[in-house]
Amino acid sequence: MNSVLKEYFESLKGKRVTVIGLGVSNKPLVEGLLDAGVPVTVCDKRRREAFNGLVETLERRGMTAVLGPDYLEHLEGADVIFRTPGLRPDLPQIARAVAKGARLTSEMEAFLDLCPCRIIAVTGSDGKTTTTTIIAGLLKAAGYRTFVGGNIGHPLLCRVDDIRPDDMVVLELSSFQLMTVRQSPSIAVVTNLAPNHLDVHKNMEEYVAAKRNIFAYQDACDRLVLNADNEITAGFAKQARGSVTLFSRKKAVEGGVYLRDRTVICGGRPVLTTDDILLPGLHNLENYMAAIAAVDGLVPDEVTRDFARTFSGVEHRIELVREFNGVKYYNDSIASSPSRTAAGLRSFDQKVILIAGGYDKHIPYDGLGPEIIEHVKELLLTGDTAEKIKAATLAAPGYKEGGPGIHDCADLGQAVEQARALAKPGDVVILSPASASFDRFKNFEERGKAFKDLVNALSK
Repeated sequence: MNSVLKEYFESLKGKRVTVIGLGVSNKPLVEGLLDAGVPVTVCDKRRREAFNGLVETLERRGMTAVLGPDYLEHLEGADVIFRTPGLRPDLPQIARAVAKGARLTSEMEAFLDLCPCRIIAVTGSDGKTTTTTIIAGLLKAAGYRTFVGGNIGHPLLCRVDDIRPDDMVVLELSSFQLMTVRQSPSIAVVTNLAPNHLDVHKNMEEYVAAKRNIFAYQDACDRLVLNADNEITAGFAKQARGSVTLFSRKKAVEGGVYLRDRTVICGGRPVLTTDDILLPGLHNLENYMAAIAAVDGLVPDEVTRDFARTFSGVEHRIELVREFNGVKYYNDSIASSPSRTAAGLRSFDQKVILIAGGYDKHIPYDGLGPEIIEHVKELLLTGDTAEKIKAATLAAPGYKEGGPGIHDCADLGQAVEQARALAKPGDVVILSPASASFDRFKNFEERGKAFKDLVNALSK
């Protein structure tokens, strides 16, 4: 073990360390702490049988497990608490422990403190993963040794000793991860902001405040990349401590990235044309603009052009599953908000058959109704938000009976069969739920895989 991580773990020896959640981000942390001889208590709401023997393996190495519904009732007495992403930091049990002296942190916060190289981090309501993936791809294509983490990639804290000062790290950061950070990356990107995750955040103000942390601790040498076409993100510019680079699809922005006659301009020079971008949709054009602004000065323009011509996208993001009987089926399971679904619908130059609905995050659907009227010929609804989406469609200006046709479906399987029955050669069917997956699926990946399995099982 090299000095940086070893010194960090050494600083925790003699302290009572608790890790909340034994998921993807925290499992390597727990293993690293145990390897370093730091006793760890892990608290997780899941029961022992859900871990398929992992708990017993870690217990033999010295871990103490607190599992089940009362998992947060044993935090008092902890000196250091690592929070899992998605768990509010102000829960009463956590607040009581902090009031008695516990230090609340997370795997990501520790990594931000210890990382020896430049970090580019991306947040926003939509486009985070694709923008992060594009940035990482551009850096790799330009020859940088690049690590990807946060919401995608691998947990990076326990890899910090492998990272050299001349490497690059690219992070996708959610509002949940950002709620408690006190360090910002050298290059921060905010793709856009719209109501999201209001089932966890108290209100829109708290959600925006969490996103603001991505740049709140920057200094004069750092860079903030903002969407000039989004009212909230554009307003961040006056709060920035470092330089600001704006990107806009709708207007020219001085010194920034914008579109002129189908050409993306950065700092006054042409970088690529819209024809160079293999990914469909105006939202992906915006993702490229954000990425170009982030890597300006790091990646040659010719590398950007070559990458854009070959990059086919990220799974579950307007992913072509198959063409069957002349109908193209697309998986856009990542679309867990109305704004994300609207962006997906605008990617096609024809009206589509849309499968939507899912877990209710308590966000408004009013704005989705007009998008459905304009871009959808048949609407297939399933899940907890089905009635909300239907109501928004029926209330939208210009709605006429049958335009689109609205169909209630018991589940995703019935929705795919209904789509098949309605579709004609040349049609597009897209799963773009405008809702989270948790009513029926573990995550959007599981939902997208289920959809792909259903579509691939269609036969004549």
